[in-house]
Amino acid sequence: MDENINDFDDESNDELELYVVLQVVMQELFALCTVASVVIQVILKKYLSRYPRNLIRGPNRLQEQMDHINRLVRESDITCIEQLRMDRRSFMTLCNMIHAIGGLGPSKHVTLEEKVAFFLFILAQHLKIRNVKFNFYRSGQTVSRYVNDVLKAVLRLQANLLSTPNPITEANTDPRWNCFQNCLGALDGTYIRVRVPLIHQGRYRTRKGDIATNVLGVCSQQMNFIYVLPGWEGSAADSRVLRDAINRPNGVRIPNGYYYLVDAGYTNGQGFLAPYRGQRYHVSIWREGATPSNYQEYFNMKHAQARNVIERSFGLLKMRWAILRSA
Repeated sequence: MDENINDFDDESNDELELYVVLQVVMQELFALCTVASVVIQVILKKYLSRYPRNLIRGPNRLQEQMDHINRLVRESDITCIEQLRMDRRSFMTLCNMIHAIGGLGPSKHVTLEEKVAFFLFILAQHLKIRNVKFNFYRSGQTVSRYVNDVLKAVLRLQANLLSTPNPITEANTDPRWNCFQNCLGALDGTYIRVRVPLIHQGRYRTRKGDIATNVLGVCSQQMNFIYVLPGWEGSAADSRVLRDAINRPNGVRIPNGYYYLVDAGYTNGQGFLAPYRGQRYHVSIWREGATPSNYQEYFNMKHAQARNVIERSFGLLKMRWAILRSA
């Protein structure tokens, strides 16, 4: 029996020594792996920092970026209009204006056309930056930075993009406008839904309960915008927004003897011609076959047909740019 006990003790000592040896070997291997990983990181940081990130991604990524831009703005007008809401000629004209007047050019790894495409794609499709970065094979930081750069450049084009008003003359043959001599166009306000902090939602709540901003627009007879004033809360009355636009240093200016057509929400006064109150007015009434019963309704009918140009301008603007149709 003593011999069996001694044999058991010898076997236990051998297993313990083997376990200790294995533990030491594992610790040394772990230390070697740690040192090797540090050395590899230093080497990668030293040598890969010499190359741009988009080159590290490989030639396929660069080719995908180039192919996507070419497919958007160079292959066909149909694709360009569907995705960016303008044809190829208009797109290149806008790019040239942004470069020459807005002062924005290409960067080291992103062309000017791609920057403008970022901007127009968000306006036209109302997509988040994460969707745009997936479609254009770019990082979210790149898309966000260049969208803001293009926005600032476009704002510098306002003197070139906004139209100059031309008054109606006696020679005008348009039946909607020929009875409004010296008229410069029409103006009105529209609501654009926005997202604001909870504490400010009361000021931006419209009479219909939407959270929106009240935007004043002035357009010519050809539906070209002359002046735009955004930023007012949705609870602000149209007349208050107009008063602010008149009092601004670079606001609406109306020469003596000229005027704009306005709806009944504005005051009828110098520079602004409103319809008769208490009489039938809206275009839909006259389109349904109704006829004026007196001179006041006849004036309102002609007034509504002409002033409808601003409603059509707002409608086309929201139809083209999806970002204006939702918050």
